[in-house]
Amino acid sequence: MYTFAIYLYIFFVKLVALFGHKKAKQMLQGHKEVFALLKERAVPGTRYVWFHASSLGEFEQGRPMIEKLRAEHPEYRVVLTFFSPSGYNTAKNYQQADIVCYLPFDTKRNARRFLDILKPEMAFFIKYEFWLNYLVGLKKRNVPVYSVSSIFRKDQIFFKPWGGRYRLALHCFDRLFVQNEKSRELLKMLNVENVSVVGDTRFDRVAKILEQARQLPLVEAFVEGSRKVFIAGSSWGGDEAIYMPYFNNHKEWKLIIASHEVNEERIKAIIGQYDGKCVLYTRATMEEVRMADCLIIDCFGLLSSIYRYGDVAYVGGGFGVGIHNVLEAAVYGVPVFFGPNNRKFQEAQALKACGGGIEISSAFEFGQKMDAFMASEAVLEAAGKAAGEYVSENSGATARIFKELGL
Repeated sequence: MYTFAIYLYIFFVKLVALFGHKKAKQMLQGHKEVFALLKERAVPGTRYVWFHASSLGEFEQGRPMIEKLRAEHPEYRVVLTFFSPSGYNTAKNYQQADIVCYLPFDTKRNARRFLDILKPEMAFFIKYEFWLNYLVGLKKRNVPVYSVSSIFRKDQIFFKPWGGRYRLALHCFDRLFVQNEKSRELLKMLNVENVSVVGDTRFDRVAKILEQARQLPLVEAFVEGSRKVFIAGSSWGGDEAIYMPYFNNHKEWKLIIASHEVNEERIKAIIGQYDGKCVLYTRATMEEVRMADCLIIDCFGLLSSIYRYGDVAYVGGGFGVGIHNVLEAAVYGVPVFFGPNNRKFQEAQALKACGGGIEISSAFEFGQKMDAFMASEAVLEAAGKAAGEYVSENSGATARIFKELGL
């Protein structure tokens, strides 16, 4: 059944690629090249450690592990694989990895070819990655394999009556480093005992981002003065419908908006909803940003540094596919707003519980919460402090993993 599902997925990817699906085309092209790339780049006798991440978010969780390994164990070389084009395209030039490529589809033949070429000494699968044929292949070769920052919920297939083949994947890991105690309890129900609760390595990543945050002179010019600054990161149209009405009536705030998608259509949509003066980051002068009410970030790669300039942050996606990374904002000690689609995000739930995160479901509710911040500087500061302390108190998962592995 598992193998049938894999071949069915391959057929689906090829089908949608025929109809012009961009990501499917990129994935298939990457898969065509991967074995040739490995044969060209993999050096026999090299001590490879393999990290696999599905996409960009999982890569961010894996980065602290990779960078600590490279810093402390130069005898190893790193191979980094991705499932999705969004992850691969972002990290294909990542300097801490010696080889970056797609992971071939999880067929028995692909798994055997991949492992025969690479011969890794260790493997780390990040969060939700449980590819059965690769895991079985690693186990047969006696290669230690670990799950990092994984989290389990009762509605996952492992805990369903028909999830037997998927449960087999769990027994292939030498150790599962999970985020919370609930995950350990669920795994115990399946007789999976080799589990350690260490937390989420993503906290270590955002702590590093805080240390390395870039100074952005254009943004600094924009935030000069006495007005407070609201930053909306990874914003979608549904998010703008929530927060924009408030700021049309409250020009005592400046806005910085980084859309999840950057294109002319999205930029026009944002400008069309706001009745203040908007400028684009890549096209504005210092003088223009000083005179503007709203700065639209029309490029990628700056958001994690931009949050440092805000008094209040909003992380988008909560009125659609699910919220984006709230920790990137919280690490700077600012309160974080987000929409209701956050139930599967442990960090959002914890931020709400400590007072550093605020869930809102309507423009009216958003306005009420913002008015409360406007009425009391102490309330605003307390929420920001709670957010920052939550991140700092939960850092350290990477060091705990390395200590347990004796690395």
